[in-house]
Amino acid sequence: MKLRAEILLVLSVFAVQVRSQGTDWPIFRGTGDLTGKTAWTLPDQPRLLWSWNSGSSTKSSPVISDGTVYFGTDKGALIAVAPDGKLSWKKDAGNPIESPPMVYMNYIIFSTSDGKLMAADKSTGKTIWTYLTENQIAGSANWWNKGSASGIVVGSYDYYLHCVNPVTGKTLWKLLTENYINGTPCIAGSRILFGGCDGVVRIVDPTSGKQKDSVEIGSYIASSPAVTGDLAWFGDYDGNFFCLNIASGKMVWNRNPGQDGGSILSVPAVSSGFVVIGNDNGTLSCYKATDGTLIWKFRAGGSIKGSAVISGDRVLFGSEDGYIYLLSLNDGRKIWSFKTGTPVISSPAVTRDRFYILSGDGRLMAFGIK
Repeated sequence: MKLRAEILLVLSVFAVQVRSQGTDWPIFRGTGDLTGKTAWTLPDQPRLLWSWNSGSSTKSSPVISDGTVYFGTDKGALIAVAPDGKLSWKKDAGNPIESPPMVYMNYIIFSTSDGKLMAADKSTGKTIWTYLTENQIAGSANWWNKGSASGIVVGSYDYYLHCVNPVTGKTLWKLLTENYINGTPCIAGSRILFGGCDGVVRIVDPTSGKQKDSVEIGSYIASSPAVTGDLAWFGDYDGNFFCLNIASGKMVWNRNPGQDGGSILSVPAVSSGFVVIGNDNGTLSCYKATDGTLIWKFRAGGSIKGSAVISGDRVLFGSEDGYIYLLSLNDGRKIWSFKTGTPVISSPAVTRDRFYILSGDGRLMAFGIK
């Protein structure tokens, strides 16, 4: 029975991969490489289709599977909302769910601030398994698949990167670092890439959990890298923005979009030769991905802690000034904005001509064409 379950798991993983390229947004940033891109192009003037109030503040971001939107709240609720904006189900996890959940197979994988990684049935919210770390989990989980093997990976403030069996929730391996792991690990082909508060970017083999390489930055890495091919882009707490060649272990370029102050707490969006990054000082910067040439900058009225999404030739993001912005990818021109009335630190999820985003006071908002 166990072998049959794992065969079904692999087939389901393949189905998730196919759907994630279409209308689903099953994981934070859309895909496991965390590039935050989609071929769907949003309309010039999105309309607010509906808003659903969770009744709690939230630091989470939405994910989408089969039309249903999932997210967590600071009161510890895992919530599923139907495409028409009506509640499907709500689960009390007992502690804040700060990071975005992840849809994997028929599971919702999510974590709590007391260090639990949990799997629930995505249709009902019923708990399937619970895995315990020894400290807070701040970043979302990710998953890898290599041949017939697969695993769920998540970082913890217990200094470990944890890898667990998706079916049983049992430990596959743990990798010890030297400080907190705050971000989401990136899956780049047959490599896991992540940074931490020890100022080190680590490259790990997913099946063995062995560290293959590391690069020391010297400053906290509070977020996650995005990877295309052998190139990885990421920022640090001092506001430096890096492009790293994973194969050689050499830095390709380094810029500081926050020279007038500001940490990089968001994940880069990468598409069509562009890389876009937000800064805590309110600047969204766009660079040529390969050589770091600055293409444009846009200044919002507040910090940018959430991560932007590149949707076709548009850039979508929220700011702590309470606005959601849609910009031209080519020149940074503002196409549209929407005032939510409360800070936005959520990262958007995009499907077809619609997107979902959370306000800081816990409202899930759907935008698109009426």
